[in-house]
Amino acid sequence: MISAASEADLPRITEIYRDAVLNGTATYELEPPSLAEMQSRYQALRAKGYPFLVAADDAGTVLGYAYAGPFRARPAYRFIVEDSIYVAPEAKGRGIGMALMRKLIDEVRGLGFRQFVAVIGDGTPESPSVRLHEKLGFRHTGMLEGSGYKHGRWLDTAFMQLEMNGGANRPPDPGSWPERVLKDG
Repeated sequence: MISAASEADLPRITEIYRDAVLNGTATYELEPPSLAEMQSRYQALRAKGYPFLVAADDAGTVLGYAYAGPFRARPAYRFIVEDSIYVAPEAKGRGIGMALMRKLIDEVRGLGFRQFVAVIGDGTPESPSVRLHEKLGFRHTGMLEGSGYKHGRWLDTAFMQLEMNGGANRPPDPGSWPERVLKDG
């Protein structure tokens, strides 16, 4: 079941992210953030109206989460968002990431964004995140080689992009959410 995340989901979201920080290479954070820090990040995204989703099992246990946030702070970037997605270790390989991303793409498209970007730590071709984004139609747009150092090795960062709502082929829609809400803020 996929739904909007709530404050009540944040302890479990913090646990999932903690595992990704300590054991994975998708994020370049080296120290897991506290629950208070994760609350602050969540509140900042939601205050701006960005989508933040969770996937839960029948018992209500959060198995993964995904959100869209600003790619860069300057207003000319207002039509592009960056995704973040994390799945609990015990839930990987069950299609949860795919379901979360499909729903997130639908929400981002509905808001009127033009570009969706994935900035993927450990962006090797065999990375589960790279493969997921490829399946969803994201195309490779660049690589920063040796851009992160974690778990005793250098990591490359992959950039992938999904064009939507006419991309760069049409002028901005003045009624779109990025144009109305983010232009001045």
